[in-house]
Amino acid sequence: MRVSIASLAAAALGLATRAAAIDPIVIKGSKFFNEKTGDQFFFKGVAYQPRTGVKDANPDPLADSVGCKRDVAVFKDLGINSIRVYEVDYNKNHDDCMQMLEDAGIYVMLDIPSPDYAINREDPEWNTQLMGNWQAKIDAFSKYPNVIAWIAGNEVANDKDTTPSAAFVKAAIRDMRAYLKSKDLSTPVGYADNDDMDIRMNLINYFDCDDEDSRAQFYAINTYRWCGDDATFKSSGYSDITKNMTDYSIPSLLTEYGCNKVRPRTFHEVASIFGSDMDGTLSGGLMYEYTEEDNDYGIVSVSYGSTKVSQTEDYSYFKKAMASADPSGVKMSSYKPSSKDSVCPSVGDNWEAKPGSLPPTPSNSTCECMMKSLSCVSKLKSVPTSSSDLKTFGQNVGSIFGTVCKDVDCGDVSTDAEEGQYGKYSFCDAIQRVSWVMNAWYIEQRGVDGSCDFDGFAETVKPSLSSDSTCSDQESTNKGSGSNSSDDGEESSGSGSKSSGASAIGMGSMSVGAIFALAAASLF
Repeated sequence: MRVSIASLAAAALGLATRAAAIDPIVIKGSKFFNEKTGDQFFFKGVAYQPRTGVKDANPDPLADSVGCKRDVAVFKDLGINSIRVYEVDYNKNHDDCMQMLEDAGIYVMLDIPSPDYAINREDPEWNTQLMGNWQAKIDAFSKYPNVIAWIAGNEVANDKDTTPSAAFVKAAIRDMRAYLKSKDLSTPVGYADNDDMDIRMNLINYFDCDDEDSRAQFYAINTYRWCGDDATFKSSGYSDITKNMTDYSIPSLLTEYGCNKVRPRTFHEVASIFGSDMDGTLSGGLMYEYTEEDNDYGIVSVSYGSTKVSQTEDYSYFKKAMASADPSGVKMSSYKPSSKDSVCPSVGDNWEAKPGSLPPTPSNSTCECMMKSLSCVSKLKSVPTSSSDLKTFGQNVGSIFGTVCKDVDCGDVSTDAEEGQYGKYSFCDAIQRVSWVMNAWYIEQRGVDGSCDFDGFAETVKPSLSSDSTCSDQESTNKGSGSNSSDDGEESSGSGSKSSGASAIGMGSMSVGAIFALAAASLF
């Protein structure tokens, strides 16, 4: 096909025009700034995840062009500048919606995890499947200039017993930051907590301490403390939130707010969020949530693929609150950061993640190399997907780990966040790790007959490598082993629904412990 120079020039001009449709937002110290104007940027937004009428197993509001056109008009009426989206399917096309949002000056904050590919707070891992899936999501959205930030974890550690998971989230932040950097992207990666009083300061400090490359680049808080008209900045506890973030070295903001114990919600907290109470410390907030769902938090009612929209009684109050939100910012040129780095929390009663040590970066090549050195491996080459087969698989894996690891050191495929110990193959998939365990037993038993049987679960093979001595030297792949299948995302925790710490995780990314637990649960 012949393309004229004129048409190429026109196309280039169009791309240039598109790139200039929305200004880039950057971080300096503990604040966000518009890179072009130098003005401080405050998030004035909503959590956006319409679920009513969704028939697809992978709900994705940014793939619903009809819904986007409908809602962008409402966003303009509200006067907001940002949305947070929890669930997207990276296989779908998002061009129409992202362009409409960009043209309207709307920035998009995206959660990277999804229910099927999330760090499980009860049995945390950071493995090749998770990393590959997360990278695929970044790949799908990195072309859009209005993607303003990524969230690597939503309320993963939500009490003192689940704080070990923070180490895995921090490792994920490290690796996603490195991946974005490898693509010449500077979009920040952050974490959102659940404002738990027992662990919040430990979390705040943990994600802003130790090696710079592993720190969160912003810190987000989901809070529902301010309830009703009688609440105040002090009585609600918002003053405590502000105090906790004072002198913090990275930006902080509210990624969910809007208590619904009293309706209609009048959003009096907005005056504090965007006024003198908080605008010197926090960078605004995103109200939970845009659409009315079963949890009764919405300001509008819509249905997927429909042009119809109706306002709830909260709508006019939120619009009025947004209209009066006028934070006093500073100019980037005159702003001189004076905050200091946080001190890592020590392991104790309310904290079980040892500072200074993180899970290794997942590497497919390392896992593949290790498998080539084994003489006893799983007959199965992938984790089963059916419930009955998964149950059997889980029972087998649990039995093998329980039998072997009481007599053989399984540290190479295990993790202990409290001790800061992470095995060199702990990020490999369940098949690879159970193969390592069976091979360790086979070696321990000196290859005697029956030592690589495990009730028919294992088989002997001829290794192509004499040892795994060089496997840990394998260069970490920038691409994990995420599936190309549909990817559904996480729901917000504001209603007690799924967060990125939810126990529902994909079979491909399921840990050995999670598989065994699922198998055990299915027996009752």
